[in-house]
Amino acid sequence: LGRLLEEPEVVALGEIGLDYHYDDMAPKEVQRSLFERQLLLAKKKGRPVLVHDRDAHGDTLELLHRHRPFGVVHCFSGSVEMMRAVVALGMYIGIGGAVTFKNARVPLEVAREVPLDRLLLETDAPYMAPVPFRGKRCDSTMIAFTAEKIAELRGLPVQELLDITCENARCFFGLVR
Repeated sequence: LGRLLEEPEVVALGEIGLDYHYDDMAPKEVQRSLFERQLLLAKKKGRPVLVHDRDAHGDTLELLHRHRPFGVVHCFSGSVEMMRAVVALGMYIGIGGAVTFKNARVPLEVAREVPLDRLLLETDAPYMAPVPFRGKRCDSTMIAFTAEKIAELRGLPVQELLDITCENARCFFGLVR
């Protein structure tokens, strides 16, 4: 894996992180150890990370604070307070289709509060399709629905939000126009 991260085509290490949702998955200690090793490897190789955090907010935040990687917490499901802590580390927040769900409360709060220069739009394909496609296989053609919802929440034209998040993605991945 370390040699692969030296290839110029490899722009990030991900999806790495913690998932405590299912009890029958890898034990928490094993997940923490592997995640920590992956964070150290990404830092050593100078690559950003795409972090997965499902029902593991405290441990995820603790390891992010300890290692301070450059990266994004994708498909963000934490609180506004956690978002602020992640952003204070210089990281990005990835928001996907959950922001369009009828029962979305915390995702809406996060989408309203995340600094625009730290916001990335995502699909989490093939999961988390936005309304009106909820329950279907998600793909990148649906990202406009997420953008529309966030733009509405923030009182911005959709195109402005898309331009901002596109530029954020370019900066995150080190892509030059």
